[in-house]
Amino acid sequence: MYLQTNLKEFTSAQELQNYINENENVMVCCGRMGPMCIPVYDVMEEMVEEQDYEHIKFAVMGFDNPEAAVIRNAPECRNFMGLPFTMYYRNGEVAAATSSIQSREQIADILSTEFVMQQ
Repeated sequence: MYLQTNLKEFTSAQELQNYINENENVMVCCGRMGPMCIPVYDVMEEMVEEQDYEHIKFAVMGFDNPEAAVIRNAPECRNFMGLPFTMYYRNGEVAAATSSIQSREQIADILSTEFVMQQ
Protein backbone atom coordinates (compact mmCIF):
# COMPACT_ATOMS: atom_id res chain seq x y z
CA MET A 1 0.00 0.00 0.00
CA TYR A 2 1.92 2.98 -1.30
CA LEU A 3 1.04 6.65 -1.24
CA GLN A 4 0.65 8.10 -4.71
CA THR A 5 2.97 11.08 -4.46
CA ASN A 6 6.17 12.17 -6.15
CA LEU A 7 7.90 12.33 -2.78
CA LYS A 8 10.45 9.91 -1.36
CA GLU A 9 8.45 7.23 0.45
CA PHE A 10 9.68 4.99 3.24
CA THR A 11 8.22 1.61 4.02
CA SER A 12 10.50 0.68 6.91
CA ALA A 13 11.34 2.46 10.14
CA GLN A 14 15.03 1.67 9.64
CA GLU A 15 15.13 3.29 6.18
CA LEU A 16 13.42 6.36 7.62
CA GLN A 17 15.83 6.53 10.56
CA ASN A 18 18.83 6.22 8.24
CA TYR A 19 17.48 9.07 6.10
CA ILE A 20 16.91 11.25 9.17
CA ASN A 21 20.43 10.52 10.40
CA GLU A 22 22.01 11.22 6.99
CA ASN A 23 20.27 14.57 6.38
CA GLU A 24 20.33 17.71 8.49
CA ASN A 25 16.73 18.84 7.86
CA VAL A 26 13.92 16.37 7.14
CA MET A 27 10.14 16.82 6.94
CA VAL A 28 8.16 13.56 7.02
CA CYS A 29 4.42 13.44 6.49
CA CYS A 30 2.74 10.27 7.74
CA GLY A 31 -0.75 9.88 6.35
CA ARG A 32 -3.16 8.38 3.86
CA MET A 33 -4.45 9.44 0.44
CA GLY A 34 -7.29 11.41 1.96
CA PRO A 35 -8.64 14.97 2.04
CA MET A 36 -6.57 16.07 5.04
CA CYS A 37 -3.28 14.61 3.78
CA ILE A 38 -3.26 15.28 0.03
CA PRO A 39 -3.01 19.08 0.41
CA VAL A 40 0.06 18.63 2.64
CA TYR A 41 1.67 16.27 0.09
CA ASP A 42 0.92 18.82 -2.65
CA VAL A 43 2.68 21.60 -0.73
CA MET A 44 5.65 19.33 -0.06
CA GLU A 45 5.87 18.40 -3.76
CA GLU A 46 5.93 22.10 -4.68
CA MET A 47 8.60 22.89 -2.10
CA VAL A 48 10.90 20.10 -3.31
CA GLU A 49 11.27 22.05 -6.56
CA GLU A 50 11.95 25.43 -4.94
CA GLN A 51 15.42 26.83 -4.32
CA ASP A 52 14.36 28.23 -0.93
CA TYR A 53 13.91 24.68 0.36
CA GLU A 54 16.94 22.93 -1.16
CA HIS A 55 18.36 22.43 2.33
CA ILE A 56 15.34 20.34 3.38
CA LYS A 57 14.55 16.74 2.48
CA PHE A 58 10.86 15.87 2.10
CA ALA A 59 9.46 12.36 2.56
CA VAL A 60 6.25 10.48 3.28
CA MET A 61 5.25 7.29 5.05
CA GLY A 62 1.90 5.50 4.96
CA PHE A 63 0.07 5.88 8.26
CA ASP A 64 -1.31 2.33 8.11
CA ASN A 65 2.09 0.78 7.54
CA PRO A 66 3.04 -1.09 10.74
CA GLU A 67 6.52 0.43 10.43
CA ALA A 68 4.98 3.92 10.78
CA ALA A 69 4.53 3.17 14.49
CA VAL A 70 7.84 5.00 14.89
CA ILE A 71 5.92 8.20 14.05
CA ARG A 72 2.43 7.27 15.31
CA ASN A 73 3.78 6.36 18.74
CA ALA A 74 6.33 9.17 19.08
CA PRO A 75 5.90 11.17 22.29
CA GLU A 76 5.49 14.34 20.21
CA CYS A 77 2.38 12.77 18.59
CA ARG A 78 0.79 11.49 21.79
CA ASN A 79 -2.23 13.81 21.68
CA PHE A 80 -2.67 14.04 17.92
CA MET A 81 -6.15 13.31 16.61
CA GLY A 82 -6.14 14.18 12.90
CA LEU A 83 -4.10 12.97 9.97
CA PRO A 84 -1.53 13.52 8.75
CA PHE A 85 1.10 13.42 11.46
CA THR A 86 4.00 15.56 10.26
CA MET A 87 7.42 15.38 11.88
CA TYR A 88 10.27 17.83 11.35
CA TYR A 89 13.74 16.49 12.18
CA ARG A 90 16.86 18.62 12.61
CA ASN A 91 20.20 16.87 13.04
CA GLY A 92 18.48 13.56 13.80
CA GLU A 93 16.21 14.96 16.52
CA VAL A 94 12.54 15.96 16.43
CA ALA A 95 12.40 19.74 16.01
CA ALA A 96 8.61 20.03 15.63
CA ALA A 97 5.51 17.93 15.07
CA THR A 98 2.06 18.82 13.76
CA SER A 99 -1.17 17.03 12.99
CA SER A 100 -4.06 17.59 10.63
CA ILE A 101 -4.15 19.62 7.45
CA GLN A 102 -1.54 22.37 7.12
CA SER A 103 -1.54 25.26 4.69
CA ARG A 104 1.53 26.24 2.69
CA GLU A 105 1.96 29.25 4.97
CA GLN A 106 1.85 27.11 8.12
CA ILE A 107 4.40 24.66 6.71
CA ALA A 108 6.64 27.49 5.49
CA ASP A 109 6.53 29.10 8.94
CA ILE A 110 7.66 25.89 10.61
CA LEU A 111 10.39 25.31 8.03
CA SER A 112 11.76 28.84 8.40
CA THR A 113 11.63 28.62 12.19
CA GLU A 114 13.10 25.14 12.60
CA PHE A 115 15.49 24.87 9.64
CA VAL A 116 18.01 27.62 9.07
CA MET A 117 18.70 28.22 5.39
CA GLN A 118 22.17 27.29 4.21
CA GLN A 119 24.41 30.18 3.20
